[in-house]
Amino acid sequence: MMKKIFAVLTLGLALMGATGCYSTQEGRHKFGVPFSKDTIESRYERPVDQVFVAAKETLAFNGTLTSENLIEHIIIASIDNRTVWVKVDEAQPGVSRIFVQARKSGGRGDIYLASELSKQIALRLR
Repeated sequence: MMKKIFAVLTLGLALMGATGCYSTQEGRHKFGVPFSKDTIESRYERPVDQVFVAAKETLAFNGTLTSENLIEHIIIASIDNRTVWVKVDEAQPGVSRIFVQARKSGGRGDIYLASELSKQIALRLR
């Protein structure tokens, strides 16, 4: 009897640790796996507006743009049943920082898609 209770408690704790909420680049919280890696950060010696345009073109080429925030420089897109957030800000004068975050439909992180999009953005800046 104790083994069954222990097994049920262990399973319950495992499920609680596997589900939860994660933060998006907009600052919102969504249901999904909180501890999976989903964000790539890159820096470029370019103005924020130039990096933002390259990111927008890259996301439009690979999928469908769903939202664009020109004030905070955040773009949201849907690519292959995945949601992608891109945030561009200024790290230092003349240096832009970009965060590419990708999540699968079940809420798990997709670091491979985020990495690929980050590379494509870098190639558009050449």
